[in-house]
Amino acid sequence: MHVQEWLETVPAVAVYALVGVVIGLESLGIPLPGEIILVSSALLASQHGDIDPVVLGACATAGAIIGDSIGYAIGRKGGRPLLAWLGKKFPRHFSEGHIATAERSFEKWGMWAVFFGRFVALLRIFAGPLAGVLRMPYWKFLIANVLGGIVWAGGTTAVIYYVGIVAESWLKRFSWLGLVAAVLVGVTSMLVLKRKAKKAAPAVAAGE
Repeated sequence: MHVQEWLETVPAVAVYALVGVVIGLESLGIPLPGEIILVSSALLASQHGDIDPVVLGACATAGAIIGDSIGYAIGRKGGRPLLAWLGKKFPRHFSEGHIATAERSFEKWGMWAVFFGRFVALLRIFAGPLAGVLRMPYWKFLIANVLGGIVWAGGTTAVIYYVGIVAESWLKRFSWLGLVAAVLVGVTSMLVLKRKAKKAAPAVAAGE
């Protein structure tokens, strides 16, 4: 079942909890489709009044910030052995190449890697644990974590919600025009085919 179709079958409170938990676990370092869940939920909120986009964005932001903070604590305590263990459990996401790429991003951008990592699927999983492993000062991590969580989670929710509203109103406005156009195309094609068939009839009779 499509994610959005499944979300339509559960109550609003469950959607809030699901978004917060999935994004939190993804930020913690577990490869989950947090962005897909968030986008689908925000689009669903634009079409159903039961889901409050403000509450949805707040839950997504809280999940992102808390999950990243827990990931930072685990990474700081586990160190390099933790990355090696994750590489064995999730080789597709925590391969040596992916870890090396993430480390280069941290070396180049520092705390900004945590902030901009929110917008990149790979770094979104790595940011918290890797910041802890590399022992980034917590105050730097916290600032980047909070700002990144607000901009990414809150911003994504707001953008998708308003895009969904605009798209829905546009489709409603032009639905009748689309219906009329479809009818005209159908009638026109029928008349053209009928005319061609009428012209072809004498030629067929002469051939016989």
